[in-house]
Amino acid sequence: MKKLVAYITSAFPDKNFTKDLAFSLAQNGVDTLELGIPFSDPVADGPLIEKANHFSLDNGFKFSDVLDISKEIASDIDTLWMGYFNSFYQQNLSQLFPLANDLHVNGFIIPDLPYEETLQYQDILKDNNLVNISFIAPTDPKERIRTIVQDAQKFIYMVAYTGITGSGKNEDLKPFINEIKEFSKTPVYVGFGVNEKTAKEKAKDSDGVIVGSAFIDILLKKELSLTQKIKHCNILASNIKDAINS
Repeated sequence: MKKLVAYITSAFPDKNFTKDLAFSLAQNGVDTLELGIPFSDPVADGPLIEKANHFSLDNGFKFSDVLDISKEIASDIDTLWMGYFNSFYQQNLSQLFPLANDLHVNGFIIPDLPYEETLQYQDILKDNNLVNISFIAPTDPKERIRTIVQDAQKFIYMVAYTGITGSGKNEDLKPFINEIKEFSKTPVYVGFGVNEKTAKEKAKDSDGVIVGSAFIDILLKKELSLTQKIKHCNILASNIKDAINS
């Protein structure tokens, strides 16, 4: 069965809502939760996620909120922390990695940390049973793909196109996915531009999809109550999970 990864912004609109949403999504088809760390300049993310990041920061977000959320959910839900490297570096990595392990967090998604720079953290990640998700982009030449995916764990984050999250650009992904699979048996998940309309096509030759902006779009709708937002997110998750496996 193809997998669904859902991104949500921590403490948007508050940490208790994030906990409730996480548990609810896990009951409606989400296999892995990408718990976003709000950041002032999320360069790989589109306007929707950027807006959610700023809302959370303006509302007083602290890194301790992520810890509180993870303490409640990560032992029951496969959880990855998604954020920009500076957010983690400021927490003292030698202390943060063991803490993440203690909280049952399974790893990190860090879009602005180049592969070469991840190598210095491989041992401490391994010692704490954590993974760092590998990114592959369409602009990567074949030899670089081979290098990056040789040690990839959990899944490979395949950027569906060169750009930012939330756009709906279409392209033929099969040749690119096949190229990745030449060098690794690690599952390949497609991210960027995945929504209810595009998920089935993007998942066709991959092992799963990563959805973020489509969920955040619901959470940004001011006319919806918190209960309605969770309900709409559940419907979206269920529909996407059904679509990618039909």
